[in-house]
Amino acid sequence: MNKIVAFVSHLPNKIPAKVYLWLAVIIFATANSVTRKLTEIGSQNFIDGRNPISFCNVLFVGNICALLALILIYRQQLSVRSFRQFSLKDWGGMAAVALLSGALAPGVLFEALSRTTVNNVVLVGRIELPVTLALSIWLLGERVNRWEFAGAAVAFVGVAGTVVLQGLRENIMTPAGLSTAGWGEMLTAVGALALAISNVISKTRLDRIPIGIFTVVRTALGSVIFFFAALYLYGSNHFMDVFSPFLWKWMLVYGTIIVAVGQSFWLAGLKNSSGADASLAGAFNPIAAVLAAYLILGEVPTFAQYLGGGMILCGIGLSQIGIWRKSSAFAATQVRYSQSMDSKVGFKGL
Repeated sequence: MNKIVAFVSHLPNKIPAKVYLWLAVIIFATANSVTRKLTEIGSQNFIDGRNPISFCNVLFVGNICALLALILIYRQQLSVRSFRQFSLKDWGGMAAVALLSGALAPGVLFEALSRTTVNNVVLVGRIELPVTLALSIWLLGERVNRWEFAGAAVAFVGVAGTVVLQGLRENIMTPAGLSTAGWGEMLTAVGALALAISNVISKTRLDRIPIGIFTVVRTALGSVIFFFAALYLYGSNHFMDVFSPFLWKWMLVYGTIIVAVGQSFWLAGLKNSSGADASLAGAFNPIAAVLAAYLILGEVPTFAQYLGGGMILCGIGLSQIGIWRKSSAFAATQVRYSQSMDSKVGFKGL
């Protein structure tokens, strides 16, 4: 891990910033597919009839591994003096974000992965974008142009279409009907809503907090909250295999590469890129995620996913035009893009 951390801490400046952005997006886009693949590997290596790489173990141990890597990467920011500068409102904001984007969102999204396809999780999860925009307008009075509004509306229709068409298909093909169809999609929507609220809190409360401290605190608090919530909901035996060497072997690689390296590439790219460049790279995420699901898991998109995904991409394109037309300075959006991307893509620390 130290070698990887040393590498990402001294990323070459000669490489164009856009390259780092796109590499980060590719890494983040593979997270859901790799998570599902790891649980399948665990199912082939049971320990006393239990899967050592369960979704809960992936989330908790992956968070711990990511936290260790993030502490090494951002160790210069993590001084006692830095933490003392934060007010109670700052700590309250970070605690709320940790609960929403570090524990609740990844928890329900991982449960969604066990109930539906990765492609459905990727596409339905895009509802986060229009919900974040709506909350920003309603609660923050944020002004948006017609392109952004139209893009959010089209993306929302695309997500709704995916859910409805997919639900009709499952209702026809599943004897149990609507009692089993759509649970994964509904859980994904809950996770997206939690991320949207988290993004709004980040905009209003956490702009002045350095991204390193923000990420480390959110990951640490999120891990603690998720651990005790899982113990309460599932019992003390739920983490029996948390110290399995087989689990840690995979999580050390996964947590470091997906979270630490991916995020470091993203931040390195942001240093010398515009907000439009960052937004364009982030918009590519659903395409890369669907492609990753096909290459890693062999998931072929259904008609509903093609149709809904096409509308979502159209919505993203319209929103992109709106972003390009905005004249706000990149410096004002850098932290927002960093925190938003870190909290919305894949396993993410989550």
